[in-house]
Amino acid sequence: MKLYMRKQGDQVPLGQPDPYILKGNDERYYVYATDGQVYSSDYLLEGWKYEGIRLDMPGQKICWAPSVLEINGKYYMYYSSIDEGNEDEHGQQIRVAVADVPVGPFEYVKTILPPFSIDAHVVKTPSGMYMFYCNNDYEAERAGTRIMCDKMKDPFTMEGNPVCALPPTIDEEIYMRDRFKKGQHWHTVEGAFYFYYGGTHFLMYSGACYQNPTYFIGYAVAHGAEDEDLRKLKWTKHPDNDSYEPLLRKNNLMEGTGHNSLIFEDGKCYIVYHGRNYGDIDLEEDTRSARIDELVIDGEKLSVSMIP
Repeated sequence: MKLYMRKQGDQVPLGQPDPYILKGNDERYYVYATDGQVYSSDYLLEGWKYEGIRLDMPGQKICWAPSVLEINGKYYMYYSSIDEGNEDEHGQQIRVAVADVPVGPFEYVKTILPPFSIDAHVVKTPSGMYMFYCNNDYEAERAGTRIMCDKMKDPFTMEGNPVCALPPTIDEEIYMRDRFKKGQHWHTVEGAFYFYYGGTHFLMYSGACYQNPTYFIGYAVAHGAEDEDLRKLKWTKHPDNDSYEPLLRKNNLMEGTGHNSLIFEDGKCYIVYHGRNYGDIDLEEDTRSARIDELVIDGEKLSVSMIP
């Protein structure tokens, strides 16, 4: 289901890649998307309003995948961007901007991680604050982008003891063959979203490139107490580390399904993700629009119930 649709004459972006959903302390719903886009609604499934680009990032360009966390009445946006003048495609760095209200504007405060770092998801748990994010491993057997986890000392500072939470493990996660050198296929596992539910730790992710036919949303599970140090968890992809069984992937209606977030509301869980209408891949503008469906949690198994 589309959350937003561009109408003729509207000055609303056609796409909302990498959507992150949040309920603010004003009881309204917000979605943040690549480029610093912000949307709001009083109702979860309808009535969405485009609030504009609400991120001020001086000296930076190309904002990717913002996620927002409320801490003591302030809103912290974690995003990645490249310094102006830097032409390195892997020049992305994770940074943080802060706002007094969920709609922003968000003002840049600090660069948290060096290049290449993207796709931050910061979570508060009984054992502290953690960031899941992505960086590159050029020397692994399956070289590519992987998901890392580190603890945070405060909203602006990493502890500096990261571990690899989820590496690429299957061919369907290949982003591009022979990308940087002949014979080395580049893999990508990115877009982490962590949550704890019913005694199980879940780590959702996207695999491959959004333009590839195998691009998908998957998830991994881990066992441990709710107050476990998240860096100590041993993650296993569903159904195992060697199988391709996506939670979401292309179908006869849409493709490019990836990079999700979740919200729990009225006893249900909803998954917000990007996807484009089937066949739109060749359009000049990025048409990955934010969509929402119900996520069903049955023990350690997740499934998606499509909302008409």
